[in-house]
Amino acid sequence: MSTSKPVVLVTGCSKGGIGFSLCEEFASRGCIVYATARRLDAMQGFSHPDIHTLALDVTNDDNVREVVQAVIEREGRIDVLVNNAGLGSTGKSLSRFARAVIDVDMQEVARMFDTNVYSVIRMAKAVIPHMAARKSGTIVNVGSIAGEIPIPWGGIYAATKAALHSLSETLYMECKPLHIHVLLLAPGAVKSNIASNQAERVQLPAGTLYAAYADAVLAKLTMGQRSSPTPTDAFSRQVVDAVLRKPAPPRYLTLASMSTTYWILRWFPRTWVLNLFWKRMGEGPRLAAQKRK
Repeated sequence: MSTSKPVVLVTGCSKGGIGFSLCEEFASRGCIVYATARRLDAMQGFSHPDIHTLALDVTNDDNVREVVQAVIEREGRIDVLVNNAGLGSTGKSLSRFARAVIDVDMQEVARMFDTNVYSVIRMAKAVIPHMAARKSGTIVNVGSIAGEIPIPWGGIYAATKAALHSLSETLYMECKPLHIHVLLLAPGAVKSNIASNQAERVQLPAGTLYAAYADAVLAKLTMGQRSSPTPTDAFSRQVVDAVLRKPAPPRYLTLASMSTTYWILRWFPRTWVLNLFWKRMGEGPRLAAQKRK
């Protein structure tokens, strides 16, 4: 069993991403950290001796239970759970999701909901009873500003994050009598080494109704990394500050590039905002492409 150091379990910790950076930051604050990802080799390069790696597939019920139990048996407790694993915001898979809703394959839709939403429920089922027995614990769910306001060509991802936001708010209420804190984190644009170079030619599905909007889809693919994204280490410092805050973390935290703009736009008439986003990310790029021809 460990010392009195806080024990933190983080999902989705592939090198170069937010999860990897959060693990380093938690460890630098004196925490014992368990970093997880589907593949152990995806997490090579941690610099702190208090970071331990475990293979975890968050879409597998048995694997989730086994990993949570393994940490509890080794350390005696889990103080903080960070649900960071997700699909569709960065990486090579992004181009499969950055398209019109009706152009996304249903298997991909199901896979994204399984990873971004159902996995959080799996982790909660495994961890909350343990935290409740100790009357102590914090759960951090990593959502997105896309869960607050969707944009064209990212509807499935936004839908999963909107669902996660609603789920987090429900957990916040239901965990109050159990003395467990729930923090919903809604990042804006964070610089990630996982994000692949998306400047390649956009391959829209054959027969799509949106062939004229290929440039708009490409603009969506590169938007986050073109918007002066916040460095991952700076982002992680602010997040860990909030998670470890005494006497309790905040219920909601939005950080990084574009987050302030989204927060302000939440107060504007919704139809006006949606029309603005369509003009900027739909018709605008399409018209610009026509002028270049």
